[in-house]
Amino acid sequence: MNKKRLFSKSVVTVAVTLASQQALAAGFQLNAQSATGLGRAFAGDAVIADNASVMARNAAAMSLFDKPALSLGINAIDTDITVKDAKFAGQFPLNDVQIGDTSYAPNLYYIYPVNDQWTVGASLYSNFGTKTEFPADYGKALGGKPDVFGGITDVKSVNLGLSASYRINQQWSVGAGLDVIYGSGKLIRGRGLSPDPSNPDAVNIDADGFALGWNIGSVYELNENNRFGLSYRYSPELEAKGDMYFLPAGGNISSQKLKMPLPDMAEFSGYHRLNQQFAVHYSVQWISWESFDKLETSKNVNINDYKWQDGWHYAIGGTYYMNKDWTLRAGYMYDTSAQDKLTSISVPDSDRQWFSGGFTYHLDSKSNIDVGVTYLMGEDIKVSEAGDTLTATTRANAWLYGVQYSRSF
Repeated sequence: MNKKRLFSKSVVTVAVTLASQQALAAGFQLNAQSATGLGRAFAGDAVIADNASVMARNAAAMSLFDKPALSLGINAIDTDITVKDAKFAGQFPLNDVQIGDTSYAPNLYYIYPVNDQWTVGASLYSNFGTKTEFPADYGKALGGKPDVFGGITDVKSVNLGLSASYRINQQWSVGAGLDVIYGSGKLIRGRGLSPDPSNPDAVNIDADGFALGWNIGSVYELNENNRFGLSYRYSPELEAKGDMYFLPAGGNISSQKLKMPLPDMAEFSGYHRLNQQFAVHYSVQWISWESFDKLETSKNVNINDYKWQDGWHYAIGGTYYMNKDWTLRAGYMYDTSAQDKLTSISVPDSDRQWFSGGFTYHLDSKSNIDVGVTYLMGEDIKVSEAGDTLTATTRANAWLYGVQYSRSF
């Protein structure tokens, strides 16, 4: 097989992993804005507004606050990713490997009502943080060739949001915000396969960059117990710079920028309090993964082609207001895969199910602690890369844990 094709087909979608908008979801989207949302599989999160973290999903929902509010917390994502039954060139078997890791996603939100109509807020949270690392000797018996499909992927991203909302009347509120997105990532493939002694890896990309996005949203309050939220988030094309060595393009391409188109997202949520103790809530989210068609540099070096499909999240949950001290919640989400015909052992992707539960303990009338836990269950997926040069079965499961402190003033 042509060497350039072999290496090109092995490079993981840095665009997705560097700076997605949203714990581990299809396409490596991150859903980890809050422990509260985690405890209900993020069902209804664009409109419930039980703490300041709602601004990460819908800026308009800040109008539901009549006093300043602060939330801060951290979510942990413990991934269990298995690559098994792998074969190189259709006949050379490879050892089964576990490539999961634990990542941490902190978050911080503050909402300040200026008057009866205007509310402003600021947020800081991690859009993504994960690491997958194949053993250094993966495929060593075959000259290390399978390492061009595995290697190391280490990614972090941060989103700084500044938002404002305006209450039009008792029923309608609108909101908008700016998102400053920072993404950084390291991608290593083909360790020891480069003939250049100063750059021993066939692919070694260590880059970061900033981009500016925006979001808009609205809230409709039918009455005090029933409301709906709708939001849209525009994601820009992020350009990253850094040390980049790509053997198929001749080696050092650090003078170029890595162009990374990111997916837009839209979400609809509903919340209905049935009585003093029970409420139901739901969300549908669309993610435009189809817009991520390829990964290339500013000088048209094609790193890889991707034929992903748009993704969907369908979530439903319930809240039980037990008493003045305790609130219990649970939720379920079905999360569709972004990958379609092109698959990868380094970005294991499939339709996924979320099973979530959590609680709030009210320390006093103004402050509380939230805890959320989710088990994310993926599916076995048959993977084929570079024209069946490498075949395998992948599965990605995860446990997600979150804790959060919230206070009103």
